[in-house]
This record gives sequence, C-alpha cells and structure tokens, in this order.
Amino acid sequence: MSMQTIKDFSTKARTDSAVGEKLKACEKLRDLIKLAREEGFDVDEELFYPPNDPQFSAEQLSEKLANALLRC
Repeated sequence: MSMQTIKDFSTKARTDSAVGEKLKACEKLRDLIKLAREEGFDVDEELFYPPNDPQFSAEQLSEKLANALLRC
C-alpha cells in the first residue's frame, strides 16, 4: 500500500460515477477504507492524514470527511 494506491482510488472515484457517489456518501474514514478495499485498493488509514498530501478534493468527499482529511 502506498500513496499511489490512494491516488489511484481517487482517480477511479473521479472517472467512475458510481464509485464517486459511494465515496461522497462516506461519512467516516473507515467507510472510505471499506469502499476502497471493495474496489480492489489495499489502503491504510495512516496514509490519509497529514503530513501526507491529500489525494481527494473537497468535492469528492462528504463535508465531515473533508474536514477530517483535508483540514478545511
């Protein structure tokens, strides 16, 4: 698992509207991780938080999750 894996999942969520809608519905990080794994991406929670660069835009995430991950 790596930042590239998270970036690849983010890209899939941008290009696949069904995955994008599911991502937007995630309210908690564990929901996002579960979705990523269901889509075949092996991700780890620690990689989502700073100091790592965010791989998602605020528009891709629920407000609650954007606040947690993007420090909006």
